[in-house]
This record gives sequence, C-alpha cells and structure tokens, in this order.
Amino acid sequence: MLRHPLVHRAFGLVLLAVTITACSPQESTAAARSDTSQARPVEAPAVSPAPAPAAPPLVRGLPDFSALVQLAGAAVVNVDVVGKQQRVSQVPGLSPDDPFYEFFRRFGGQTPRTPRGSPTPRGQGSGFIVSSDGYVLTNAHVVDDASEVTVRMTNRREYTAKVVGIDKRSDVAVLKIDARDLPTVKMGDPAQLRPGEWVVAIGSPFGFENSVTAGIVSGVSRSIPNGDSNYVPFIQTDVAVNPGNSGGPLFNLSGEVVGINSQIYSQSGGYMGLSFAIPIDIANGVREQLVKNGRVRRGRIGVSITDVTAQFAESFGMDRPRGALVGSVEANGPAAKSGIKEGDILLSVNGRLIERSNELPVRVAGITPGSKAQFEVWRDRATKTIAVTVGEVPDGGAQTASRTQPGEDQKEPDRFGLALRELSSDEQREAETTGSLVIENVSGPAAAANLQPGDILLGVNNRRIRNIREWREVSRDAKGTLALLVQRDDTQLFVPVRPG
Repeated sequence: MLRHPLVHRAFGLVLLAVTITACSPQESTAAARSDTSQARPVEAPAVSPAPAPAAPPLVRGLPDFSALVQLAGAAVVNVDVVGKQQRVSQVPGLSPDDPFYEFFRRFGGQTPRTPRGSPTPRGQGSGFIVSSDGYVLTNAHVVDDASEVTVRMTNRREYTAKVVGIDKRSDVAVLKIDARDLPTVKMGDPAQLRPGEWVVAIGSPFGFENSVTAGIVSGVSRSIPNGDSNYVPFIQTDVAVNPGNSGGPLFNLSGEVVGINSQIYSQSGGYMGLSFAIPIDIANGVREQLVKNGRVRRGRIGVSITDVTAQFAESFGMDRPRGALVGSVEANGPAAKSGIKEGDILLSVNGRLIERSNELPVRVAGITPGSKAQFEVWRDRATKTIAVTVGEVPDGGAQTASRTQPGEDQKEPDRFGLALRELSSDEQREAETTGSLVIENVSGPAAAANLQPGDILLGVNNRRIRNIREWREVSRDAKGTLALLVQRDDTQLFVPVRPG
C-alpha cells in the first residue's frame, strides 16, 4: 500500500518528461547542451552555399499576330482561275456508233479531252499586292494555262487580272489588275531569317479566304528532294499550308513579306508539317525581269556538282567540308573555256561563299549572262581565282502573256469566251441543224456558263445569227448578259453569258 503513491508519482514524472520532449524539442536540446557546455565548446552550424540564380528564360509567352494581320492582311488577295478547255486531235470518250462521233470527226477532231458535260477546270490560290498600281505576285502553278484570272480583295472588290508573265523554274507569276491606290505589303530580307523564329502565312486554304496560320522557320536554303527547280533556296517552315495557300505571303514578326508559300512535302497529299516558301528577294528579281523584259534570263557555267562531304574534304586536304565539288564539265561550256576542271571545288562566287552545293546554281543564276564572274576554286590543296564568262540558261521556263488579241483570230476566244467557226452546208446536214456557227472552244465566261465545244449557236436575244460577222456585231457592243440560243444534241436551250 505504501508503494503505490511512489509508483504513481514516478510514473507522473516520466510522463511529464516525455510530454515536454515531444512538444518542445528545441528546449530539450538546449538543456542538453547547457549541461555539457563546460565539457566542450559549442560548434557553429555549417553554412550551405547560396543556390545559383535560375537562368532567365530565352522565350517568354506566345506572340499575338492580330496587329500584323490587321496591318498587312488587306494586301493579301484571293486568286480564282478558270482553266482552258483541253482538246485533243482524236475523239476520245465517244463510241464510233455515237451520232456525234462523225460530226466531231468532220469538224477536225476538236473535242474535249474529258467526256461531254464535264465541269470546266477551275482553281484557287492566293497572292499579294506589291505595288499600289496593281501588280500582284503569286505562284506560276496557280495561273499556268489559265483562260481567266480573277483577283478578289478583302473588301470583296473583284478585278479581272492580266497574266503579265510566269516563270516555271522559280514558280513565280506576276499579275496586273486595273486599279490605283491599292494597299501593298512591305518587303523583308530573307537573309536575316533564323531557324526557330516565328513566321505567319495568310492565304485561302480550301477557299477559306484570308486564313491566318503561324509557325516557325524550320530551315533555310533548302532544296526540295525530287524538286523541279535548282534556282530557289526554299525557306522551310512548319506553318500549316494547304491547297489554296499557294502564292500567298509569308510574313516575319515585323509584318514584312519574306517569302511566297509555294509547296508542301507530303507522303499523304495533305499537310504533314513541312511547307516551303520562295524567298522574296528571288521572287522580286523574277518580277522585275518579267515586267521589264517579258522573260527571265539566268546565268549558267555548265558544270554538274555535288556536296563536299567530310570524306571528300579530308581527301582534298580541306580543313572542313564546304563548297561545291565539280563532277563533270560541259564540253565547250563557259566553265570549260575558263579552265575549271573535274575535281575542282568551287568555294565562292564574286566573294559570296558557297557552303553547300545547292547554293551555287542560285548564285550563278543571278549573274547577268555575258558578264564575268570571279570563282574561288580549291585545287591541289590550294585556292586560286578563275574568271568565268557566264552563259545563259536556255529559255523554256518562262512564258509571257503575249497572245493574239481576241477578235483578231476567230479561233481565239473573244471577250465572251467563245471561239466560233462557220459550218459548211454538208456539216449542217450531218448535224441536222439550221444553225450556221459551231463553238470550237470555250473559256472564261462561256466556260463558266457551261457552254461546250460542239454546241451550235442559233441566235442571240431572239435574233438569229447566221455568220461570224453578225455575231461580232451583236457581241461587240453588248455591255450586259446575252441570252444565247444553242443546239446541243437534239435539244435547244438558252444560256446566259456575260462579257469578260
């Protein structure tokens, strides 16, 4: 009985000590240090080094392109194209038993390549205004072989455009519309582009006018595998470009045009993250020549070249791979006449370095044919300078719009898009018609109205038309829509056509 209070009292002291230790570890530690302070000195706690400041981010946020689009978008246009009706010298698509087989054969075999009634070829692309008096840049493949080109602006105004000229080698075309005081784009310097910087495309993919897409420059001075041109150092981007974007501008963040969106590289036919633009300085050079001369002249020296690999550089005694290795020299060509040989490595042209072989054709093409150029050449483990009189690339990649004016030749479509021919009496009997004129070709307004080669023109606005002269009298002064009565097969129908 006497032990119990002691036990309880001892248990209480233990419990109190445990409670103090759990609730105040700093106090208990200090007490322990106080008890041993006379045994040893107190050590100062180790000081850890200060953390290094975080590196500032190189990229902050995402850009807002709305001001750029508002400023430059008005100069971007939609380009609508009506293609020419394709014709062949036979009568494909018609059975010899068809009543019109003999009819078309007697008319000289002029018939559509596609079956009768097929829609007129049409296309759509983009472009941009480069001068306030109406010059427009677009792609050559957008307007190539077009019979009618219409330029539509953001304010919905439409203009019929003249194709000043096209250059297939660079895929550049120049259009002209009859207008003044138009909004224009600002030109930039593609040489200042760096991989990784933002760029913006404005165009009409799938007909959605003035669509804006953005991305970054993926690479510069690209040559496209299996491409048709050696004269364009393409800008590669990951900007979404689709059918209808062709010919539209590529902007830098300053709102300056640095390229013309031209091609995509795809295994599926759709956008796969690889799009290519023609540098605007190349396009402007083409434009100036087409406007001034109607054709593009390019220099050539007559060599085949390849890249200088690390193995080539080592075998030729170079410090690093660079330049263009000459694989063959055209006999009696400009290079051969100046002394350039197989195995030479061309390092520069007129002081401009050649890092990769695909840069050489671009440099040489920009030199005026007939002028001399200074080439730095690596030969026998040393450099030397060779002067070459530059030749000219044979014509064939450029076309101009110099065509016979409508009305001068009845085989050329007129402003209604009709090319007509008078029928002989035998042909009238064969076709069982009272009409005297057959439509041989259609384009522009006539094609849009779905008139077809082989239709027989009977009358205009209830007036019978018996010959080419009467048609010209009616159509020459017409300012509005004409109602053409035509015979097609065994049916007569009126077709409204407006002048182009």
